[in-house]
Amino acid sequence: MPTPPPADVIEPHDTSVDEIETRAEFDRRLAGGGLAGLTVQGLRLDLDPVPDLTAADVAGTLFVGCRFAGREVGADLVRRGANVVPPFSGLPYPTQPSHLYTPDDLAAGFAEGGFTGMYDTRVYEHFRAHGGALPDVREALGQRLHDHGVDNALADATRTWLAGHGPQSVVGVMGGHAVPRGSAAYRMAAVLGWELARADRLVVTGGGPGVMEAANLGAFLAAWPAEELTAAIDLLATAPDFTDHDRYTAAALAVRQRYAPGPTLPAQRPAAAGTEWARSGGLAIPTWLYGHEPANLFAGRIAKYFSNAIREDTILRLARGGIVFAPGRAGTVQEVFQAATKTYYGTDGASGAYVFLDRAYWTTELPVESLLRPLLAASHFGDLSATVHLTDDVREAVRVLTAAA
Repeated sequence: MPTPPPADVIEPHDTSVDEIETRAEFDRRLAGGGLAGLTVQGLRLDLDPVPDLTAADVAGTLFVGCRFAGREVGADLVRRGANVVPPFSGLPYPTQPSHLYTPDDLAAGFAEGGFTGMYDTRVYEHFRAHGGALPDVREALGQRLHDHGVDNALADATRTWLAGHGPQSVVGVMGGHAVPRGSAAYRMAAVLGWELARADRLVVTGGGPGVMEAANLGAFLAAWPAEELTAAIDLLATAPDFTDHDRYTAAALAVRQRYAPGPTLPAQRPAAAGTEWARSGGLAIPTWLYGHEPANLFAGRIAKYFSNAIREDTILRLARGGIVFAPGRAGTVQEVFQAATKTYYGTDGASGAYVFLDRAYWTTELPVESLLRPLLAASHFGDLSATVHLTDDVREAVRVLTAAA
C-alpha cells in the first residue's frame, strides 16, 4: 500500500535565488562579478546591448534556451566550464519559457489570421505534425524542456501569492468542457468564480472552454458588479459553441477589450506586487493535448503544458483550498478520483472541501458520492468523508470553501 512521500519531496523548493530569468537580473549579476553556478533561462543575449561574457566566471553555469550573438560565444562558454543547452531551431514555442503565458500571448496572430493564425493554434498544429502525444526524440526533448520551464514559471508566479495567503487560498474548479456559453451551468460556474475571487481565493481551472472558461471569466470580472458579469455572459452567448472556433474566440477577445483594464478589486489582504493577475482571472492550466479546443482567454496567467499528465497533477496539487466539481463526464470523474487518491494518502498535505454542484447529477446520474464517501472514510488520516459536500447553491459552495480561512 502506498504511503505519503516525505515532506521534503512534495514541498515546493525555492530555487529562484539561483535562477536568472530576466535581462535586468542577468546584467546585475554579470556586473557583480560572475555567473558561476547559476542557471540562466530563455534569455535573448544576442540583442543590444550584447553582453561581454569573455571575462565572466561561468564555472558550472547552466545556460538553457538562451540565444547568443554567435555560435562561438556558446562554444567559448562551454570551454570555460559552463553547460549550454541551446534553444531548438524550428520550434514555434520556446524551449525554456521564463514566464507563464498571458491571454495576449496565446491569441497573438488572431487579428491577422483568425483562429488558424493564433500562436496557440500554430503550436498545436506543430504538436500534431510531430507525433502528438508520442513525439519523436527531438520533439520530445523540446516539449520536456518547455514544460519544465512552465513548471518553474508557475512556481515563481504562485510563490508570492501563497506566501501571503497560504495554500488553502487556492481553489480548483472542474467540470464539463462542452457546456455552452449562456447556459444555466455556465452562468452558475461564472458566478462561482466571481464569488471566490471576491473572497480572496485564487481560482484555478484546467483552462478549457465550458465550465472552466466560465469560472475564469467570473474571476476576471470580480471587480465589476454582478450585472456586468451577466452582460458579459450575454455577449459571449452570441457564440456559444467552442467548435465554432473563430466566432468563439472573437467573442472572448471582444469581452476582454470591453472590460480590461477594469476597476480594482478591494482585497481582504493587501495585494503583494506581482499578484494582480490572481485577482483578474486567476490561473488556467491547459494542455496542447486538447489543442482542438479554443484557448480560455479569461485567466490572468496560463500555464500551458504539452504533457496532460503533468498538467492534471499540477492542478490538483495546487488546489489545497478545495475543489468544485460541476457536472461533467469521464474527464471530470477521473479528476474526482485522482484528487481523492491524493487526499486519501495525504500526498500533498491537507486537502480542502470537495464541493459537488448539482446534487441530483452527482447522486443519481453519476453517483460518485456513494463511492467517494466510504473511500475517504477509510483514510489512514481518519474519517475524511465530511470533506464531501453536495449543493445546488453557488453561495453555499463558496461558504463551505471559505469557512476555514
